[in-house]
Amino acid sequence: HGWSEALAGIKSPHVKYICPHAPVMPVSLNMNMAMPSWFDIIGLSPDSQEDEVGIKQAAENVKALIDQEVKNGIPSNRIILGGFSQGGALSLYTALTTQQKLAGVVALSCWLPLRASFPQGPISGVNKEIAVLQCHGDCDPLVPLMFGSLTVEKLKSMINPANITFRTYSGMMHSSCIE
Repeated sequence: HGWSEALAGIKSPHVKYICPHAPVMPVSLNMNMAMPSWFDIIGLSPDSQEDEVGIKQAAENVKALIDQEVKNGIPSNRIILGGFSQGGALSLYTALTTQQKLAGVVALSCWLPLRASFPQGPISGVNKEIAVLQCHGDCDPLVPLMFGSLTVEKLKSMINPANITFRTYSGMMHSSCIE
């Protein structure tokens, strides 16, 4: 609900916005307490174990949303995925693994999950020319700017670097700002 409210002030009337909710599940990092989460988070360091099964299942769920919109008459190449934190991570992963050609990704304060599973060098999929807007606060204590920097460098090796925009925001923590 928070993101749909945030988008209300900048929505274009000719654009359909879908803001799905992450399911509630136990999260290892949260002492296994249930919270909204697209997949389990085991740790916050670059070498932390990742929930590969959960990430792949969450990506399939997003792909099902894309498929539904295509069935509703929206060409996939007019669909942009976006998200904040885990949602941004899921958006990047989904865009790089789907067989549907997408228009772009907005990835806020996030990282690329399962980055080691991607090939070294350019991907061969339909989204090798996808546009990516990646934004990150330079004071983010939860998903440090280093994660964003590592992600943008990995993306530049996988997709057309000319289509990647990486912006940082001075003083911003794990949140968003009007810019």
